[in-house]
Amino acid sequence: MAKITFITKNQEEIIVEATSGSVMELAVKNNVTGIDGDCGGVCSCATCHVQVDPSHVSKTGEASEIEQDMLELDDDANEYSRLCCQLQITDAMDGVILNVVK
Repeated sequence: MAKITFITKNQEEIIVEATSGSVMELAVKNNVTGIDGDCGGVCSCATCHVQVDPSHVSKTGEASEIEQDMLELDDDANEYSRLCCQLQITDAMDGVILNVVK
């Protein structure tokens, strides 16, 4: 089981738990403000852009080339940016903190 913390633009902290699936699906299911997932998780819209807390980057791994290409189109992207549709929930994700960009 992984406990994931989302911090919205309004500084609302939303903590949710899951064992599988994508982080985007988890966020949408739990009505996390700022995570829309318009493309359904196929890495083509960036409406699930989050920034990983720097101390938790090792829990999420690196973005794929396709994900990096999509993030380059977002003015708010930085070295901690990820599309949460590309983050699969595993036990290793437990405790990760994600800042919602939109």
